[in-house]
Amino acid sequence: MDQIINSFDQVYIDHDAVTSDVAKRFLSIFSKEKIKIVSERPYPEVQGSLSAREFDRSKRVLFLTPFQGQFFKQCPGFKPGLVCCNYFVLNLGLQCNMNCSYCYLQSYLNTPVTTIYSNINEALSQLDVIAKKHSSEPYRVGTGETVDSLSLDGLTLYSRQLISFFNNYPKWELELKTKSNTVDQFLDLEHVGNTVISWSLNPQHIISHEEHGTASLEERFMAAEKCLNKNFKVNFHLDPVVWHPNWQENYFELVDQITKRFSAKDIPHISLGALRFQPEQRHIMRERFGMKSYVTSSEVLLSSDGKLRYDLRLRNEMFTAIVNRFKSHSADWNVIMCMETPETWLAHQGVNPRSNENLNPYFRPLPKPLKGEQKISHHTHNPS
Repeated sequence: MDQIINSFDQVYIDHDAVTSDVAKRFLSIFSKEKIKIVSERPYPEVQGSLSAREFDRSKRVLFLTPFQGQFFKQCPGFKPGLVCCNYFVLNLGLQCNMNCSYCYLQSYLNTPVTTIYSNINEALSQLDVIAKKHSSEPYRVGTGETVDSLSLDGLTLYSRQLISFFNNYPKWELELKTKSNTVDQFLDLEHVGNTVISWSLNPQHIISHEEHGTASLEERFMAAEKCLNKNFKVNFHLDPVVWHPNWQENYFELVDQITKRFSAKDIPHISLGALRFQPEQRHIMRERFGMKSYVTSSEVLLSSDGKLRYDLRLRNEMFTAIVNRFKSHSADWNVIMCMETPETWLAHQGVNPRSNENLNPYFRPLPKPLKGEQKISHHTHNPS
């Protein structure tokens, strides 16, 4: 906790958020010298895309404020040209306190502070309206689109409220996705088995080289084991897969580590996704991380969805090698693609995922509950 507290130079609390439970917690955790009560967003003069310096500073300044808009929306993977796994997101803040070289927030955010929304009760009220109407459908909801789900959860304790809420809707699934090892704050909770704690994983070489400020691979594994011991579901995302010299050796070692410590029964599915980013992101990544990063020096091509990706043949080579490595340990491992194009799916498995019996629960068409119920208003950023 001290490491997180010390990572912020300044904490601003919106006057409209002062009476919230999370504000009271901030006031008890942070020193008085760090906290300012304000009536507007810090750095109001900063508008539009952030410079590299402004983006770096945004990770050291924390702003607690109510969100005026719709918290719940469809995953960006629903867009044309991608195959999506029926995923929805509940946004409870903006910006991540960790510092991955490839982070898509570098081309996504235009707010100069790390923002936590103080009105989680309103978020859950909005979600409750939708969940009551569609409680019998197996919707999957994650909180890790514009923030890491757990890296700041020691400050907010939002996981406790989320898990308790989802206990009321056992057919819905909550995913808390993280690169941290921050799990102790909710392990004592009773739950109905529909909360998934998931980790984005990479070989330790990539974690050290590209995922700055995140938990080590061993720390992530240990946190996953803690969750399994408390009967929480656990998933792993090998995403993004990053090409680098000796990539096959390092990813094979990662697969071997996973299969040695966990069984396919422990981990319902593994998702794979290759490095991808918006064209406009390349400049700020190079300014922030130089050309020694595997990400900034990568050879990528413009894909049909407008993002820069590795050549299809290279992606398929990496995916096939990793999947085959899993299957060499056990045919029971379920591996799916994340944020990938249909041709990747077809080249990899030869079938549409909805035709695969093991994967159908993730990809079968579901009713669209948000039509007419969701009018997304992102007043602080524009979706990528």
